Amino acid sequence: MDRNPSPPPSDESDSETTGGDAIGNTVYSKHWLFSTLMQLIKFVSTEGEETEVLKADTQLDEDLENEICKVWDMSMDEDVALFLQEFNVTDILLGIIGKSKCPRLTEICVGILGNMACYKETCQSITNNENLIEVLLLLLGDSDPPTLLETSRLILTCLSQPDVATIWVDQIHKQPAVRDNVCFIMQSSTNADLLGKIGEMIDKLFDLDKELMLSWITESQELPDVPVTEQEKTAEISLVPCLLEAARQVRSDSVEGLEVYVHILQLLTTADEGIQAIVKTPDKGEAAWTLLNDIVCTDLCRDDDPSIFIEEQASVLSSALAILSAIFASHVEKYSEIEQNLPLLGTLLRVLFCAEECQKKPPEGTRRPSADKWSAPSPVGAQKGKKQGRDFHMKILLNICCEFLSEIFMDVSEELVSKSFKEGYLSQEMCICAVQHLLPLYTTTVKRFHGILKEVQPDIAEQLQLKFHSLSS
Repeated sequence: MDRNPSPPPSDESDSETTGGDAIGNTVYSKHWLFSTLMQLIKFVSTEGEETEVLKADTQLDEDLENEICKVWDMSMDEDVALFLQEFNVTDILLGIIGKSKCPRLTEICVGILGNMACYKETCQSITNNENLIEVLLLLLGDSDPPTLLETSRLILTCLSQPDVATIWVDQIHKQPAVRDNVCFIMQSSTNADLLGKIGEMIDKLFDLDKELMLSWITESQELPDVPVTEQEKTAEISLVPCLLEAARQVRSDSVEGLEVYVHILQLLTTADEGIQAIVKTPDKGEAAWTLLNDIVCTDLCRDDDPSIFIEEQASVLSSALAILSAIFASHVEKYSEIEQNLPLLGTLLRVLFCAEECQKKPPEGTRRPSADKWSAPSPVGAQKGKKQGRDFHMKILLNICCEFLSEIFMDVSEELVSKSFKEGYLSQEMCICAVQHLLPLYTTTVKRFHGILKEVQPDIAEQLQLKFHSLSS
């Protein structure tokens, strides 16, 4: 889970942080922490008075900011987090967040809670405070990016704790504004860090609760805080365009963020409603197709990429190709004869060809030694686990590629096959590789493709027939 950098050494002297003044096994002073928290309480508890923290100029006193930032750093430590829980700091921070008009102060308070949520006991304490959950979910409608980042981080941390995840999902079900605010962030933000964390939160939510995913797909809500004239233009906002816009924003800045959004879109395709949400957009899914096609052919699988690159990116490639396959199957007539999609056909074939190269590689222990003869080898168990992970993702990628390729071969025309050979997307070697992977599961598809080859490339068709005797029947 994400955390702040390690906290700085305590500014207190040894005498102040020894014995009963130390928090747990740390060198942090209880007295100093009490003092800092009391300063915050004093600022926000004076009724009818506008304090420096609550002024509309949004400037936080520098000395106070430095002190509470130390608390933020300290809260990473489990002993400190437990001590803060015992001091009932969740209620204190809830009061501060509720009254503060200073974005920086709100960000720090939510950040402290986010650090505390990394531990099971303190996360449970935060979750037991229903008012706090409600306020935190409402903060997703805030206009301050750093506050939004810390809020989404906190929610993601809690969703990642199995003991409390269900409670958070139930509360999100009860607040439709969460969907509105999340969509607004994805559609309008250019902050890659924020978009990445929001994406992780959505991905986790949809993975935990399919019903919530379906409700977010089918609901059409008005954007929050949008002028009436603009509301008329965007009265019906769907989830898919927002996901695509966020993916475009993070594409050049964050590989991890892009992978998250591609995986969210793949999760949508696991339900009929999700596929329909993609292909029934005004452009019939063309925006999703164009973006993902370009990501696959340009970002993930270029012509000159070695096979190891495909192996390393098997997971995100699988997700992207699964979405494209779902769109293709829903609108075959729209995409099957578009010549611009020839690079995608070439990519599918190249993935199958590279998969064979990866399978022929020697085991980890028999590879050529490193140029640095003194470098220590990885533990055998770690090597085996890493290889099993790669093999697992490659197997999924191969299955998706074969299914997608069979769909294309069932609808491809003689003209497009001929053009594919002329432009180098198809060759005898690629055809042999494709047929080898498609048989025997997709026999009907292979025979249709073989029939086309008899017309446009009879020599290659004959070679296939000699190599695969099932094509003779």
